[in-house]
Amino acid sequence: MAVLVNQTHFFLLVFTRITGIFSVAPFFGSRNIPLYAKAGLSLLLSYIIFPAVFSAETVIPDRLPAYVALVAGEFLLGLVFGFVSSLFMQGVQMAGHILDVQIGFGIVNVFDPQFGQQIPLLGNFKYLLALMVLLATNGHHVLLGALVASFKLVPVTGASIPASLAGFVLDMVSGVFAIAFKISLPVLVSLVLADVAFGILARTMPQMNIFVVGIPAKLIIGTFALMMALPFYIAMLEVGFNGMYRDVYRLLSAVR
Repeated sequence: MAVLVNQTHFFLLVFTRITGIFSVAPFFGSRNIPLYAKAGLSLLLSYIIFPAVFSAETVIPDRLPAYVALVAGEFLLGLVFGFVSSLFMQGVQMAGHILDVQIGFGIVNVFDPQFGQQIPLLGNFKYLLALMVLLATNGHHVLLGALVASFKLVPVTGASIPASLAGFVLDMVSGVFAIAFKISLPVLVSLVLADVAFGILARTMPQMNIFVVGIPAKLIIGTFALMMALPFYIAMLEVGFNGMYRDVYRLLSAVR
């Protein structure tokens, strides 16, 4: 009975960490996936992973407050894991927001059930395209592999949160702005050149209403530049996903 209780406590800790990861990780943390499906998948993965990660030498506290603290720590570790893995996708959506404002699509919003709010058109388009590329390149398999590796790099009850972790996460969050700027740079350059051309045109032909002409012209120029930049965007996604996987393993190395 003591062995059974120890294994049950260990299994619940594994399940708690996986649940935290699936709460915010790309694709797995989507609100489009029903809550019961997420819980069932977490339970199934816990059942599959448990024989490979179980250690009889792991000391599980008998007192309830100490065990609740362990559960909270495992859930927090899973949340940080999922949050770090979703930062690149947030940068992609931020790039779409920037382009929406610059091109003129900022007033066109669509409802995104994943985030439960209205988001601009290009932000949703770039996010969904990045999600499709992630699934097409088996990025979700890499995330599942990192999930399994997390139990080997950071054993259950063996996680330690160092003081440097806050700076580590802060650096990755600040990198989201750099990612958004790099993704939106080709289209932004074309729009800046269009604004310069409109400024010159306004000085040479004052009788022309640049405001009326400029709005549809920027829509056409921005859409054309967006189409031309799509191949580079796909290549940028590959680089960004590789960086996302690297950051996840860096995080696991930092907390063990």
